[in-house]
Amino acid sequence: MFGRCNSRAANRRRRDRPTAARWLLLPAAVVFLGLAAATGYPLGEWRRAAETPILSPQGTTWESAGTFNPAVVGYAGKFVMLYRAQDAAGTSRLGYAEGSDGIHFHRRAEPVLSPEAEYEKGGGVEDPRLQKFGATYYLTYTGYNKKDAQLCLATSEDLVHWARQGVILPAYKGNWNKGWTKSGAIVPEKIGGKYWMYWLGTAADKTDQMGLSYSSDLLDWREATETPVLPRRAGKFDSRVVEPGPPPVLTEHGIVLIYNGADDHLVYRTGIAVFDRKNPRKLLSRSAQPVFAPEKEWEKAGQVPNVVFVEGIVQQDKRWLFYYGGADKYVGVAEAPLR
Repeated sequence: MFGRCNSRAANRRRRDRPTAARWLLLPAAVVFLGLAAATGYPLGEWRRAAETPILSPQGTTWESAGTFNPAVVGYAGKFVMLYRAQDAAGTSRLGYAEGSDGIHFHRRAEPVLSPEAEYEKGGGVEDPRLQKFGATYYLTYTGYNKKDAQLCLATSEDLVHWARQGVILPAYKGNWNKGWTKSGAIVPEKIGGKYWMYWLGTAADKTDQMGLSYSSDLLDWREATETPVLPRRAGKFDSRVVEPGPPPVLTEHGIVLIYNGADDHLVYRTGIAVFDRKNPRKLLSRSAQPVFAPEKEWEKAGQVPNVVFVEGIVQQDKRWLFYYGGADKYVGVAEAPLR
């Protein structure tokens, strides 16, 4: 089974733009906890919108072992979630669920994306992120064949029927990446005539750090930096892993990127980075401390302990909703108020 980093994989083997006023994925104001000290923004404090999981494993087949790491968007007046589902053999597929309030979801009986390509067979399709351009949704996901994990792309207009576009960042290639690739968080608008994407790679020291690539067509991606655009920090909550979370939010102040950081003990917490609005390579500010951390028993115990892993973000009325995986087994939701 593929983990977020090589050491996480080993740990798992031991057990393993807006569309309407109310449905906004990419709003024009930022209210995240942790930015106030660096930028003076108003802030909303993160808290759990539900104390228990909003999605849990069920049945005996494709989603019996884990349902976690969700992407969520507003679509046709609904919340639509694509989530990673895992069976007892460790194979991952993408499930589909929808709801009207952002908390309660109803699932389709069958997955909407299952491993079929050679780069997915055996391990599966994992950890989705969603971005929309025009009428098309772009899904970045990890394809894992039990040998290599690579960042892949699929497209859809209805979030149910998906066309594979292949591997967009091959493993073991790049200016600094020496291992697997994953976690593609695409910026919602072109900057300087190009599309931009933050992603995860493995440095020579075996730590997982954040890279940046650009594209003219969303299919052919080229690396934008010689070194990680957001490196790890020794002694901090992100000393071992620095991984993009949901697609970034564009504001007049910068590109706001929620990310998932892990320390030397592989405890996963949430951080926030802000990059220059005109130069996605330039870091403006970064959380000194995490803004969210595992506290509930179901976030501390599961397939992988001590994990909150944010991958989805939606604005609903006067609050943000953040969707995350808990202990690589459950889906949770946190919120922060708009102020």
